[in-house]
Amino acid sequence: MSWTRKHLLDIQSLTADEIVTVLDTARAFRAVGERAIKKVPALRGKTVINLFIEHSTRTRISFELAAQRLTADVINFAAEASSLKKGETLKDTARNLEALNADIIIIRHSASGAPHFLSRFLEASVINAGDGAHEHPTQALLDVFTIREKKGKVEGLKVTILGDILYSRVARSNIWALLKLGAKVTLCGPSTLVPRVFERMGCRVTHDVNEAIRDADIINLLRIQHERQRKTMFPSIGEYTSLFGLNKARMALTKPDVLIMHPGPINRGVEIDSDVADCPRSVILEQVTNGLAVRMAVLFLVNGGKGPHEILA
Repeated sequence: MSWTRKHLLDIQSLTADEIVTVLDTARAFRAVGERAIKKVPALRGKTVINLFIEHSTRTRISFELAAQRLTADVINFAAEASSLKKGETLKDTARNLEALNADIIIIRHSASGAPHFLSRFLEASVINAGDGAHEHPTQALLDVFTIREKKGKVEGLKVTILGDILYSRVARSNIWALLKLGAKVTLCGPSTLVPRVFERMGCRVTHDVNEAIRDADIINLLRIQHERQRKTMFPSIGEYTSLFGLNKARMALTKPDVLIMHPGPINRGVEIDSDVADCPRSVILEQVTNGLAVRMAVLFLVNGGKGPHEILA
């Protein structure tokens, strides 16, 4: 199947075939990244704008490098020193950027739905780099890409997502991607952060961490989203760590070939011990590397690319 979408706004609206098209295209771009000369002219003459209204380092740098590898011109928009601070609306800011002939606008915003809002009136392609607690589609795509590369498939695998589900846009995008590709998803964490409502999406919910990780093929750990939650959601960091942190003792309960994942940044000693984060079963750094290939694929596809056959030709 070829790609026909102008924007990447979420995972929820994508089909399984569209997700696979992104993953296959990313595999082709990962091969490009292994060459001596890592650039390809797929976006030569195009302008990509990183419109990050919410702070980010990892995602912004990953998108910036992905665009540069595709030979695009890249502009980083700093919200702290921008016209938004002077009262200009998001819509006016985006339209002014488009008036500079921007072809692709990558937006991260604290308000859920901001990328969808922009896509309704901009000619440029819009890519969601995280909107509030709603979705973070490229993180989910790089996560399922990593799983497929390491395990050879996604369908039928048991994936446990452990941590702050309620406030996590990464969790929501991962849930949609995993379920669409046929994985079995278990959510685990404090009852205040993993409510039963997620069962409506097709997940299994448990608050017993040992039971959640015992049969898992993948354990995807999430950071506690302090910036998006009330302090009353659990008593203390220490209690969270003792009840739900992944340490050597809990790792002893897991399958010998379980993969440990984390979207970053890691809170060492909170959701994961250093011994686990750095162990051979951890693919956290591979996720970062794969994220570059996935974001190259997304930029290529929303710009009119059809799929991996165009890269490999």
